[in-house]
Amino acid sequence: MKLGFSAEEEAFRAECADWLQGQMAGEFKDIRGITQLTAMPERRKEWEQQLGEHRWGCIGWPTQWGGRDATLAQQVIFAEEYARAGVPGRINHIGVELAGPTILTFGTEEQKRRFLPDIAAGRTIFCQGFSEPNAGSDLASVRTKGRIEDGHWVVNGQKIWTSLAHIADWIFVVTRTEEGSQGPKGLSFLMMPLDQPGIEVRPIRQINGDAEFNETFFTDARCPADSLIGAPGDGWKIAMGLLAFERGVSTLGQQMGFRNELDEIVAAAKANGRAADPVIRQRIAQAQIGLSLMRYGALRMLSNADHSRIDGAALTYKIQWATWRRNLGELAMDVLGQAGEIAAGDAYEWDVLPNLYLFSRSDTIYGGTNQIQRNLIAERGLGLPREPRG
Repeated sequence: MKLGFSAEEEAFRAECADWLQGQMAGEFKDIRGITQLTAMPERRKEWEQQLGEHRWGCIGWPTQWGGRDATLAQQVIFAEEYARAGVPGRINHIGVELAGPTILTFGTEEQKRRFLPDIAAGRTIFCQGFSEPNAGSDLASVRTKGRIEDGHWVVNGQKIWTSLAHIADWIFVVTRTEEGSQGPKGLSFLMMPLDQPGIEVRPIRQINGDAEFNETFFTDARCPADSLIGAPGDGWKIAMGLLAFERGVSTLGQQMGFRNELDEIVAAAKANGRAADPVIRQRIAQAQIGLSLMRYGALRMLSNADHSRIDGAALTYKIQWATWRRNLGELAMDVLGQAGEIAAGDAYEWDVLPNLYLFSRSDTIYGGTNQIQRNLIAERGLGLPREPRG
């Protein structure tokens, strides 16, 4: 496994860093350091378009579709420098990291022409329609239904935890299109425009004061028949392919964000004297070791990746980082003490470390709970018997 980068790759790192830091010190300095995903959405959309104009938005994509044909090493470097520069999280993460690669892999040429250039240019924002009130981590239990009518798919049902649906343009929806089907059979994968009378988006307020998540209701919502990705009934296969992309290069950028949070904890401990506490020092050291192990594990995972499926190493990654970051949030609050329990403003807006603690409580739940992740590791990674289902 190669753990370092060549001189050419380090030159590319310098190019990335110079451009990103220049943007954050110049035209887009007002969004630097933002931690809440819903803050300043219009400026964040302008930032997506700035990335697209300079072909930084989807650098691993083919140049034909707005990318740079970047190598895996270059994608890793850009993701790391993006986080290092203090650039806020991508509000089109779902489009860039999930919808786009899914269309590239499973879509028709016409669907690629229809969607990919606008995603790469930052003009089209996507959200994800997977979970339902009774089908969270168990995606195979979805009840939302779709049928063909007059050359359109007509969808009825409800999705939940649809991040950024209130500012998105399109949603990809896993829906049951075969009457009477159960489990993973009879599901289809649809691309649907959100701006239509048949779709209602309601925000869900989180404990950190943000409202990133939403409930999304479909009442005879429509999309053209050719918005189906793959064939009818292929929804489960395509959804599993999409989840493999979720464990992709962005994990290295995510880890650089974790690095920034750990640095904030160290700085706070030095400032308030908690760094002299041997227990706190030991916990900081353990966090550093865990972060280093995650980096090496992610590099190994990406080096061996067949991005059409989730391999054994990728199955372990989500539970690893989610548990580590939940513990990091607890460390942050122990370092801050009582001062971390008081917001500076009146609008329930928290500083970086209290916000880290509050949001990290969800890390072991969304994207598949820790319990579900253990089942996946056992059943798919180790080949153990499936858990009995009632």
